[in-house]
Amino acid sequence: MTIYGVALLAFCFLVGKITGTLLGVAMGIDGDVGGVGFAMLLLVVGNTYLKRHGGLSTATAGGILFWSAMYIPIIVAMAAVQNVRAALTGGWVALLAGVVATVGGFLLVPALSRIGRSPAEVPNHE
Repeated sequence: MTIYGVALLAFCFLVGKITGTLLGVAMGIDGDVGGVGFAMLLLVVGNTYLKRHGGLSTATAGGILFWSAMYIPIIVAMAAVQNVRAALTGGWVALLAGVVATVGGFLLVPALSRIGRSPAEVPNHE
């Protein structure tokens, strides 16, 4: 059933959110630290486990696929509520971390686009 895919996603999100909040408390930060990332990792691990052990029906995979298409807009909405002004006035470390992560992501695009392609498919720019 499709609802099982949605239930798996909801479970992963809640566990990730709780883990991120607990990590934030342990670090002395009043907020969630990486909860969405933990949720994504848990979803990937859970999805892979279910596929390998035959517990993922087509309808369940459809539920996961539906919400994975909605995931990026949800993450953008969550990021929009972050206090950017506090990050900028909090010091250069937050700004530097954002710039380094963005530049690193841009630099990794060519390498990541080659993953999974045969050598014949990779364009030769000589």
